[in-house]
Amino acid sequence: MDMADVKELSGSDSDSVVYKTLLESTRAIPWKIDWATMKFAYIGPQIEPLLGWSQDSWLTVDDWASRMHPEDRDYVVNFCVAQSKAGVDHEADYRALTKDNGYVWIRDVVHVVRKPDGEVEALIGFMFDITERKKTEEKLLVLQKELEALSFKDGLTNIANRRRFNAAIELEWESARNGGGASGTPVSVLMLDIDFFKQYNDLYGHVQGDDCLIAIARTLSLALENPRDLVARFGGEEFIILLPGADAHAALKVAERCQRLIQKQGIAHAQSPHEQRVTLSIGVGTATPADYASPSDFIAAVDQQLYAAKRNGRNRIETV
Repeated sequence: MDMADVKELSGSDSDSVVYKTLLESTRAIPWKIDWATMKFAYIGPQIEPLLGWSQDSWLTVDDWASRMHPEDRDYVVNFCVAQSKAGVDHEADYRALTKDNGYVWIRDVVHVVRKPDGEVEALIGFMFDITERKKTEEKLLVLQKELEALSFKDGLTNIANRRRFNAAIELEWESARNGGGASGTPVSVLMLDIDFFKQYNDLYGHVQGDDCLIAIARTLSLALENPRDLVARFGGEEFIILLPGADAHAALKVAERCQRLIQKQGIAHAQSPHEQRVTLSIGVGTATPADYASPSDFIAAVDQQLYAAKRNGRNRIETV
């Protein structure tokens, strides 16, 4: 925006000086591009302290585009050109390169000036330094992701919690429903309970009880083989394992592996009748979405098998 442009807006030479002074004293960077030539008619002197490029080096839109981060360039340029051709005011966020090879986050707010016949005459706008805002947004995004991760993680054992398991089985149930065949692909679930855990806590104390839960969680994680398999703490001393795509035979093998690994770990439990070691009771179920109305109905059926294992002497596996 040169003095003639400012004068046209203000109506007098004295006003134009005032307006130019105001424009160049703001932190926002004013600019104007002539549409026919794609040349800068004006850019504020504030550009040099911000990016290092001198005011008189901004000649054409090519200078604007070339001083943009390569990852942002194509999208932003194409978006701004398309919006400008359509006569639509718009704004765009991008990383502007500094002369010393750094970058600054810019928000460009663009107004399209039209001729009486509707043709585009010029673009005028302001560049705003939004670097600090972007840093804050990035920190908030990281924090949000951390909070989301924590909301799906058991605070004691660091494995998945019940909420994470519920979300996972809903997704896997739907995936199994669409997995082919009339009934879909199988889903297997193991429910596991530490035998005589109340007596363990009473004998050894809750601190050692927590250590036992952490050790069991770590060991159960080692029993899984496939990337989509999931072990979660279901509550108290109960754990649950989701095995997407596993048939009954594969699920039983995982259950047996869990028992072997816990037995090998050999956590002492003087109040247990099973060799005075910590053991597990396990309920196992395999189903397709055609077998049950919902995943919760399926889990309830597996839970009944877990209780059957406990009724029948514990330290055993019962299957649906």
